[in-house]
Amino acid sequence: MPEIDPALGPVYLAICAAIGRDLEQGRLAPGDRLPPQRELAEALGIDTGTVTRAYAEARRQGLIDAEGRRGSFVRNRPAGGISSEVAPFDTGMNLPPVPAAGTFARRFAQDLQQVLDGPAAANRLQYQPAGGAPEDRVAGAQWLRASGIEANEDNVVVTSGAQTALHAVASAILQPGDAVCTGAFVYPGWTAICRRLGMAIVPLTGDEEGIDPDAFERACTAQPIRALYLVPENDNPTTGTLSRQRRERIVEIARRHDVLLIEDDPYSRLDRTDVPALAALAPERTWHVASLSKLISPALRVAYLRAPLLRDAMRLATDTHETTIMPPPLNMAVCTQWLVDGTWAALVGEVREECLARQAIVASTLPAGAYRTAPAGYHLWIPLGGETRAHELVSAMRPLGISAVSSEHFRVDPACQRHAVRLSIGGSVDHPRLHRALETVDALLHHRDGRASPMV
Repeated sequence: MPEIDPALGPVYLAICAAIGRDLEQGRLAPGDRLPPQRELAEALGIDTGTVTRAYAEARRQGLIDAEGRRGSFVRNRPAGGISSEVAPFDTGMNLPPVPAAGTFARRFAQDLQQVLDGPAAANRLQYQPAGGAPEDRVAGAQWLRASGIEANEDNVVVTSGAQTALHAVASAILQPGDAVCTGAFVYPGWTAICRRLGMAIVPLTGDEEGIDPDAFERACTAQPIRALYLVPENDNPTTGTLSRQRRERIVEIARRHDVLLIEDDPYSRLDRTDVPALAALAPERTWHVASLSKLISPALRVAYLRAPLLRDAMRLATDTHETTIMPPPLNMAVCTQWLVDGTWAALVGEVREECLARQAIVASTLPAGAYRTAPAGYHLWIPLGGETRAHELVSAMRPLGISAVSSEHFRVDPACQRHAVRLSIGGSVDHPRLHRALETVDALLHHRDGRASPMV
C-alpha cells in the first residue's frame, strides 16, 4: 500500500511519487509486481482510471514496466546504470546536485576497493560497535571540531543518516506531551517524529532570517518548553539563515528557560559561513546533527550526532543500534578515510561549485524578489500569490525531473496562511532542463495576466 501525500497535488501524481519514494527507500525492489489497478483503486477508495493514470506516469518516468496480463513491475535498472535519457523521478527529497564532471563515483569505487584490500577489511565486513567503531567516531569528532564544536569520540555517535539521528535524539530527551518549538514551516521528517512520539509542536513566527527570538521568549513564558528544533543555516524549507546575534539571543533564552536545542545542520559547510553553530555557543544543551549525505550524496547514508555528555551519547548509541543496528559499514569506512585524508573537502567543493553554477541560472531566469535561497544552496522557497496554485507548479515541474513541494507539506502552524513552494535545483538534472523548468516557473508566476490554468 503506498502512503499518499495529498500535498503533492492530483492523486495520480501522488501515487506515482509514492512508487518512486518507496523504490528509493527500499520498500520496493526491481522486479517487484505492483498491485492490479482495480485492487489498488478499491484499497485506496478511488476510481480505477486514477490508478491507470498513475501507472502510466510511472512508466513515463522509467519507474515501472507493463507486461500485459502479467501486470506492472518495478523496472530493473540497466546494466550501465541509470539512463540519462530518462528524467530522474521525484521523491520530494532535497538532493545535492550531481556535478557533470564530479569525481564522487570514481573516488568511491577506488577507495572502497582500497578498504577491501586493506588490513581492516575483515572488521568492515562484520557488525560494527553500537554508535560506530572508535576510528569512525574519532574522525567524526575531528570533523566537527573543525567547525568550532566541542566534540570527541566519547560524545559523537555515527548514525545511518540524519533522520536516524533525529529519531534517536527525540527518543532520548523527549516524552509524550512535551512541548517542542519549531518554525511555522518545518522539515517533515521532524514533524513525523514528533507526532509519532506524541509531542506537542509549538510553531514560532519568523521572517526571512528564521525564527523570531521574541516569539521563542513568548512561547517559553506561556508554557514549559522542553526543546527547540531548528535548521539555523539554510533552513529547510524556507532557506533562512540565523545571524550570530539572533543565535546568541536564542541561546540566552534557552538557558534561562532550560530549553534543549536540537540543531539540524545539513548544509552549513556548503556556504563557508563563519557564524558559529549553536553547538559551539551552547555545547551543554545542544544536540547537533551533521550529515555527509546532504553535502556529497544521499547514497552515503552517514551522519554524525554530537551529544552534550558521554552518558547522552551512550544512550543514543543504544537507541540507534536498536533501530538501524549501524550505518552501512563499507560506506562508513570510505567516509572515515575521506574525513582523515581531506577527500571530503574536495567532494564538497565540487558540489559547492555546481550549486553556484545552478544559482547563476536561477538568478538569470527568475526576477529578484520572486524567490528566497542561500548563496550556495540547492533549494528555493517561492512565495505564491495571485492565481498561481501550488499543485499547478508542482505538476508542471514533474515531467522535467524537478522536485517541487507545496508549503502544505511543511506547514505546522494552521494560522499561517502564506502559500509557497520549495523548488529543489539539485539532483542529476542537467543545466538545460533546469533552465527550461525555471522559465516555466517564471511564466506561471508572472506572465499569465492573472488567469488561472484551465486544466484540471
